[in-house]
Amino acid sequence: MKKRIFSLLCALVLLTGALPAASALQGEAARAADSLATLGLIETVSNEKDLNLPATRAQAVVLLVALAGAHQEAKNDNWISGFTDVPAWAHAEITYAAHRGWASGAALTEFKPDSTVTANAWFAFLLRMLGYSDKSGDFAVGGAALFAQQIGLTSRTYSGGLTRGQLYQSAMDALLFPYKDGSATVIGRLVEKTPSIRTAANALGLLETALTVRQAADRLTAAVFRLDLYEKQKYVDKGTPTSTASGFFISADGLAVTNYHSIEDGIYGTATLSTGETFPIDRVVYYDPEIDIAVVKISQTTTGGKTTSAFKYLEMAGTGDVRPGDKVYALGNPLGGGLAVSEGVVSATEREVPGYAWPCVMNTADISKGSSGGALMNVYGQAIAVTTGAYAQGNSMYLGVPVDPVMEADLTGRGWTLAEVAKIEQAKVEQVRVEKDR
Repeated sequence: MKKRIFSLLCALVLLTGALPAASALQGEAARAADSLATLGLIETVSNEKDLNLPATRAQAVVLLVALAGAHQEAKNDNWISGFTDVPAWAHAEITYAAHRGWASGAALTEFKPDSTVTANAWFAFLLRMLGYSDKSGDFAVGGAALFAQQIGLTSRTYSGGLTRGQLYQSAMDALLFPYKDGSATVIGRLVEKTPSIRTAANALGLLETALTVRQAADRLTAAVFRLDLYEKQKYVDKGTPTSTASGFFISADGLAVTNYHSIEDGIYGTATLSTGETFPIDRVVYYDPEIDIAVVKISQTTTGGKTTSAFKYLEMAGTGDVRPGDKVYALGNPLGGGLAVSEGVVSATEREVPGYAWPCVMNTADISKGSSGGALMNVYGQAIAVTTGAYAQGNSMYLGVPVDPVMEADLTGRGWTLAEVAKIEQAKVEQVRVEKDR
């Protein structure tokens, strides 16, 4: 298979080969504060130096209740929390959040409202408000910030105590994140509960379903991973991959899409997320060498033994509505150097390519060696194709294999290990050779 692909007459170059944690741009925290104030979720911040001050637990919970659109419910809540150190200005919100199980005290009668809120505490508050539960095992409080990054609640890496600016930036990210039950985003539910903020939300672009390339990178990078493939046990033992490629999740429990040639001949493979966590490939549940697509099941336990309850994933839209000129975004692992995003437009929707049984999407979103198996998305963040290669003698002539076959495939079977797939395909090659020699 590999010899056939690499000898294509069309001179097609196959691109088998973690945005680094983004630091805040200058003024980004101030813009987040202005946006939250415009929505009426916080008071206006007049001094940017205040954004560098530590955020307190009380401030975090007041903002949490505001994000939930529950100020009035908090005022009407007569539940007694038992905390004796809560200030009057935050009493209703802290009591309400404790009653709902979103926030917990430092002790039975102490909330410690003036203590700096840690990243793990803040994201635990947020995750509970969104419907996740540490009690049922969705996340661990001590790893809440990492889990939030893993599922795309934030694209930034937070640790230790938070500043007010960091609190506001993470709150802005949360506005566009859906509740666990999928019923609405945070801003969507806020607008439903408080219609008066719709104009402000619309002016801030929070109700726009089309994503900018920056928004796509922020919200969706967590759904893409670096794929490392090992063809022999000695490479596994040394920790030296034979090749590196890309892949992306299509379900919260670890189903992921890549190119077939990205896993071809492998006996072991791993997926490394934008968080730096590495998860082994358990099974191959679907593959088609002629189309050059494979669907793998990624383990929910890291190579270090840590288990996660969910992965960020992309919805699949297919290519039925894709037209030349449509803007697209590519997310993958070019040159094995880390996850990266690019943008372009669709050049052709059904380009026949020698060696491929399914017409490809040709586009101008830059990809490189290592991008094989990455996601080609529409402006709504939905996967339309798998980034797979480029014409060596062309300019901006990049190819993606449509995800349509995956959308139609049965992905419920047990599947095969990587080693089993390699043996099956090697046996087919040997059978063809024997038949030719007859």
